[in-house]
Amino acid sequence: MIKWLQKKYALSEQGAKDLIKGCFACVLQNISFMLPVGLLYMFVRDMLSGAPIGENAVFYMAGCVLCLLFIFFSTFVQYNATYFATYKESGIRRISLAERLRQIPLSFFGKKDLADLTSTIMADCTFLEQSFSHFIPELAGSIIFTVIVSVNLFIFDWRMAVAALWVLPVSFAIVGFSAKVQESLNQKSMDAKMACADGIQECIEAVQDLKANNAEKNYMKGLEGKIRAVEHRSIINEFGLAAFVVTASLILKLGIATTALAGSIFLMNGTLDILTFFMYILLVSRLYDPLQGALQNLAAVISTRTNIARMNEILYHSIQQGEKQLDNNGCDIVFDHVGFSYNTGETVLKDVSFTAKQGEVTALVGPSGGGKTTVSRLAARFWDADKGKITVGGMDISKIDPETLLSLYSIVFQDVTLFNNTIMENIRIGNKNATDEEVLAAARLANCDEFAERLPDKWQSTIGENGCELSGGERQRISIARAFLKNAPIILLDEATASLDVENETLIQTALSRLIKDKTVLVIAHRMRTVAGADKIVVLEGGTVAEEGSPDELINKNGIFARMVQLQRESSSWKM
Repeated sequence: MIKWLQKKYALSEQGAKDLIKGCFACVLQNISFMLPVGLLYMFVRDMLSGAPIGENAVFYMAGCVLCLLFIFFSTFVQYNATYFATYKESGIRRISLAERLRQIPLSFFGKKDLADLTSTIMADCTFLEQSFSHFIPELAGSIIFTVIVSVNLFIFDWRMAVAALWVLPVSFAIVGFSAKVQESLNQKSMDAKMACADGIQECIEAVQDLKANNAEKNYMKGLEGKIRAVEHRSIINEFGLAAFVVTASLILKLGIATTALAGSIFLMNGTLDILTFFMYILLVSRLYDPLQGALQNLAAVISTRTNIARMNEILYHSIQQGEKQLDNNGCDIVFDHVGFSYNTGETVLKDVSFTAKQGEVTALVGPSGGGKTTVSRLAARFWDADKGKITVGGMDISKIDPETLLSLYSIVFQDVTLFNNTIMENIRIGNKNATDEEVLAAARLANCDEFAERLPDKWQSTIGENGCELSGGERQRISIARAFLKNAPIILLDEATASLDVENETLIQTALSRLIKDKTVLVIAHRMRTVAGADKIVVLEGGTVAEEGSPDELINKNGIFARMVQLQRESSSWKM
């Protein structure tokens, strides 16, 4: 039962247990609301039998007080079992989603965008928080309570029970049959919301380009269409839900009429006494209130399926696992007949084999789309190869926990990610335990002092979201400083000097020459002067190793690398 609830509603084990407790707490609350009905029944019975009411006044007064106390107690229990437990579970769910995302291969993120994942963690969790505090426990509580009352109604008089309860299966069937319609409407509504969120995020990120190309008006017209689409889908959703729920509620109310009609007939025939008739009228008037709420809750629970499916896609996605201990002998990186393709079916690497030796700089060059960046990502196990094997010091990286493996790597990406914090703290990400002196030393190696000292607060200057206060070259130097600070035995540089001018590129390469002693360095570059001092060059073309060797060897070979060098020489002499 616990496992089923976990998968059904994307819950933790404790959340599933709390849901069961919440359901029974709602049953207890519904029973407490029936106690005044029982007390009223006894009062009417005494009146009809001619018993002196005054003698039992204390009993009825005490009964009223006890009913109120029990209602208060059951409501208190119900509130704690549903609301408090739900808020706690909501936090657990968000953390578990974030934790799962940390372990999921990066190939998953190629199919998802930021707005979609943010919506799953925030909006979907918020919607389920409402469901588990308002809808599901009350629905389950109402159903269990109705079953208990129904059994007793059949015991007293099965004819009156049928007259009162026939509307229940009909009403619930109407809402239940709406499941497919609701799922379709919810999915279309979710698609519209995601398209709108993507459009808004894209507009904010690309506002500079839109202004530069006078494209704001046309873009905003399209964005307005997406916003209107969300509004349109929301209206259709509400109408689709109301059509089923209102119809079911109207049929449910017919139960009062059929109970009164059947009771009147049986009363006239003398087969039903007035007290039993009165009891059934009282019970059904109280019974249908929670059931009417249950119909709305059932519709709401059905609508959560889309949100749950989105969360389960993350929670049950395969993760990268492996040993927590490293057993490598040295840090040579070996690609052995490696093949890789993305989920789109696009084959990026076909049969790649080469060795990047420790203490040497191995450069990956070649035409765009040849697989250079993919090779570097596979080397750090951001993805897992489809075939072949990748080893570091003889250790198969596919059998090592990704976070453990990454302790061996310092990586500088082509696209730098910075945080809205100080320069010091952005560099300290490379080693959270580093002292200020160590951070400053790494920063100077990366030539960060050239711009940091010019800022008003120097090293304590806040650089804005993703380093928006800095130039591209300055942002990239901070990223390189992180790699210096981490001081790992393997260095991956993906176009690390792409945004630097010639002077800074020379300074960085000088610093790199000090950093790479006895380390394995894998460099991706398009500038031939960047890799001129490499020990080995691997030329990738069409997903395979087309050439490899030292720069001089490849120049003399007069192949792809030699042609790339020649083309860059010609382009450097181009004039306006």
